[in-house]
Amino acid sequence: MVKEPKPGRVKTRLGRDIGMTNAAWWFRHQVAGLLRRLDDPRWHLVLAVAPDQAGLRSRVWPAHLPRIAQGPGDLGDRMGRLLRILPPGPVCIVGGDIPGLGPAHVARAFAMLGANDAVFGPAPDGGFWLVGMKRTAPPPAGLFRDVRWSSEHTLADSIASLPGLRIGLTDTLNDVDSAADLP
Repeated sequence: MVKEPKPGRVKTRLGRDIGMTNAAWWFRHQVAGLLRRLDDPRWHLVLAVAPDQAGLRSRVWPAHLPRIAQGPGDLGDRMGRLLRILPPGPVCIVGGDIPGLGPAHVARAFAMLGANDAVFGPAPDGGFWLVGMKRTAPPPAGLFRDVRWSSEHTLADSIASLPGLRIGLTDTLNDVDSAADLP
């Protein structure tokens, strides 16, 4: 999931620390490197873009990667929509602000879906950097309902929105929300 790297529209918490233009620049270059690392023949890489129309037409992202619009709503609405509209089979969703993310992390998450219905990649701040689902059945109607986003409760609330499902936890990785998180 990526946003168009426009100052004041992406990484705004980071932007409050280092300036909105610097935050947008960081995000653009972070995502470019991430996409190079994750473009792997073991999976099909798709960009879920926002804002919808600008992201679908953007020249910022590699032209060879297919794109779909994230659509409206909060993060849970947008991730839930992706998990519902993509073709059946395992899906992992990651954000663009995970500097330590590499192909081995994604491969481990997909492997965990063999024994689990869903997998999360925890972040040290109580959030998560990855959510994956096996998707042999439609995602539950309550998926991501009542999640306190951008808090220390995000991962726990997200897991609680999947009652009765087998949940796996993969590697813990840092995301970048503020200047203190920069590597």
